Amino acid sequence: YGTAARELFSHAQTLLDRLATERLLTARGVFGFWPANSDNDDIVVFSSEAVESKADQVEKVRFNMLRQQEVSGDRPRRSLADFVAPRDTGRMDYIGAFAVTAGIGVDDLSKQYQQDDDEYHSIMVKALADRLAEAFAEFLHARAREEWGYAPDEALDHGDLIAERYRGIRPAFGYPACPDHSEKFKLFELLDAGQVGITLTESAAMLPAASVSGLYFSHPEGRYFTVGRLGRDQVERYAERKGIKLQAVERWLALNLSYESIDND
Repeated sequence: YGTAARELFSHAQTLLDRLATERLLTARGVFGFWPANSDNDDIVVFSSEAVESKADQVEKVRFNMLRQQEVSGDRPRRSLADFVAPRDTGRMDYIGAFAVTAGIGVDDLSKQYQQDDDEYHSIMVKALADRLAEAFAEFLHARAREEWGYAPDEALDHGDLIAERYRGIRPAFGYPACPDHSEKFKLFELLDAGQVGITLTESAAMLPAASVSGLYFSHPEGRYFTVGRLGRDQVERYAERKGIKLQAVERWLALNLSYESIDND
């Protein structure tokens, strides 16, 4: 607050100017759109919509979603799959996906500051890269809305963007509406995110760290929400849908379980 905040802001602006002028960081991203339908709480992404019949549709990837179980009042128990047209309606819908980074070059620059005993700027460059990645995600989402075609005449100022006064959402795996980080492996395969230098660790952490990824939903009623606590019944069905052991799913969803799991592995 006050003087300390203004001083920090000034230092960050100076470093940001250097990053831009000397091109010390590289930003890269990839995004795309695919035909899709929901199948209960799964989102099925197809290779192409140019088929003669449903039987000819080729399933490219299936994202397994979770549904709220603890909701107060008359509010519906939401799942992200609700924002995609069900397959049995016969209506083809669409979904988008993206992955961006502003962190290429961050590690080298941070290490350089550390070698100069400048821990302050070593930390600051990482913080700025994180903010730039979020800004890149916001920028690309605006482009995606325009290219998708459902918001071609969108005219929003900075305040509107901060308040998310646009149609559509871009939830990220590992966050409240879709807390299972392991779904990122499917996302990265769909996008071939490695082509732009973004990879995943075994625990589904993104490298470089200053990266953002997720899905694009265009539904006019699309909203962010928290899945919250999950009962064993849903977790067991979720494990079946993913085709992996219950114990593995429980580890990915440890913070969302409403019961005490017993890891037998």
